[in-house]
Amino acid sequence: MNTIIRLVLSAIAVVACAYLLPGVHVGGNFIAPLAVALVLVVLNFLVRPILTILTLPITVLTLGLFLFVINALIVLIADWLLGSAFGVDDFWWALIFSFVYSLFNTVIDRLIGSKN
Repeated sequence: MNTIIRLVLSAIAVVACAYLLPGVHVGGNFIAPLAVALVLVVLNFLVRPILTILTLPITVLTLGLFLFVINALIVLIADWLLGSAFGVDDFWWALIFSFVYSLFNTVIDRLIGSKN
């Protein structure tokens, strides 16, 4: 039940990011943001560790700042996978979206509590 609540709140965070950022577009119904949140969770679970390991030297060299680029790439992959349900204008909007979306998810984690 806790996972479903987190997913719905993440979908609301996607809608809030799309409302705040003019370069991010989400489909009209609530299924589209829910799909975006689900795809981002799956990509963060499957793709992010692989990209992090492959780019470890660059990440160490930039003192971890390259992880923001990895987050933006994951958002761009979600944009490509979801087609018209989710759109990001360019890399910079994806970078800003990933940062704002992470802030929203941090607030959600603080409100709901730990996953334990």
